[in-house]
Amino acid sequence: MRALTRTVAAISLAAPVLLGCAGLASAHEGGDMDAAHEGSSPEAHFVEVQFIANETTAGIAGSGSFVTPNSVEHFSGFAVADDEGVSGSATDSGASW
Repeated sequence: MRALTRTVAAISLAAPVLLGCAGLASAHEGGDMDAAHEGSSPEAHFVEVQFIANETTAGIAGSGSFVTPNSVEHFSGFAVADDEGVSGSATDSGASW
């Protein structure tokens, strides 16, 4: 039962991260970005997500970057559930010109 509870907790924590990555991807399709990016589409991108679930721990970690002619952005974060509880962290940075 404990493993099932941790798996459900990890999936619940993972959903926002995965949906956030999907939101980034859909925001850039077709070159339809906000005014700060002046309609440019991504020139380069990278996204990596890892997930673990076992009898003692469940968690997810991810990071990604994208570069356009007018901006650069990087994000990373993780969420873990174990015997001590649930913890996580997220960082996002970028610049537009």
